Amino acid sequence: MYTKQIKTNSLFIRDCLFWGLLLAAVIFRFQSTKPVYRDGDKIRVSGRLLTEPIRYSNAQYFHLERLKVYLPLFPEIYYGDYVVIEGVVSEDKLTSPVLVNRIESRNMLFLIRRRLISFYQASLSEPHASLVAGIVIGAKSSLPEDFWNALKATGTAHVVVASGMNVSMTASFVLAALVNFITRKRAVIIAIVSIWIYTVMSGFDAPIIRAAIMGSIAFGAQSVGRLSLSLRALLLSAVLMLIINPRWMTDLGFVLSFLATLALILFESKIRSKIHFVPGVFREGLSTSLAAQVGVAPVLYYVFGQFNPVSPLINALILWTIAPIMVIGSLSGLLGIFMPFLGRAVLLLAFPLTSWFVFVVNLFG
Repeated sequence: MYTKQIKTNSLFIRDCLFWGLLLAAVIFRFQSTKPVYRDGDKIRVSGRLLTEPIRYSNAQYFHLERLKVYLPLFPEIYYGDYVVIEGVVSEDKLTSPVLVNRIESRNMLFLIRRRLISFYQASLSEPHASLVAGIVIGAKSSLPEDFWNALKATGTAHVVVASGMNVSMTASFVLAALVNFITRKRAVIIAIVSIWIYTVMSGFDAPIIRAAIMGSIAFGAQSVGRLSLSLRALLLSAVLMLIINPRWMTDLGFVLSFLATLALILFESKIRSKIHFVPGVFREGLSTSLAAQVGVAPVLYYVFGQFNPVSPLINALILWTIAPIMVIGSLSGLLGIFMPFLGRAVLLLAFPLTSWFVFVVNLFG
């Protein structure tokens, strides 16, 4: 008994030291990377866009060096481009910005992403094309503004952001395809690599990076024969993200993704057991949505001053379409790059699903 107590205390001290060091690293990174800008400073900032710009009716918006930048719609800037911009600092925004230079990315993964988006746009009308592009690779910039506003109003904008489900499906597909030909350990390693290839293609938004880190931890634990605790994996992924990019500490997408995932871990199974009377096709979507709302509703109300109480119902009506749309969209996109006609024929199978999705969102939005 005494030896067991010593071992328990030793593990507790080790955990405290481990998490303490990580927290210290986050604080150090936040302080050391904080840019020193003063209001009124005229500056030139440059860098590669690691998230997709959001396009409004009269501007395209993105972050660069922790500053919000709004540029005219043309020339269009894409995820992966390297840009040089001049402007005047005003709080957290760069006013009167001027695009000095833009170097289009020639990275193969970025080029494949653009070809996929072009294929979807050439094959389907809007908002169906952008909906498929959003679900498959998180490309939301080309969504019509009225439909994007309807997604936000109904609490369903998260479906056009690549997330944990996309990562899980990608890695699971790769693992299932390889495990019969090579050892499971090697298949897991390739699955982890596929997670990060998909993450680069989908844009380095906070939700997909968090999901990629969690997925890598979970699959990595499989490769060494250990089970990964979901809560520990979530906390570790959040801390690692903040060490890599401390700006995410104040990023609403990061906060909402973390809280939604935390609420899913803590509450989803309990909620699902309480709503056994709901038909199976909707039960998982409703329990997932209700659990996530527990985590994000207070933040949404605090930030925006409003919350849609019907959002869990709306999500339950459409979430069942996401997996088949992703499967059809991914398969048709791969075919469409080499055989456009065959790819379009496959993509048409998703049209009834996207039509239902658009109908529900417009009905409640």
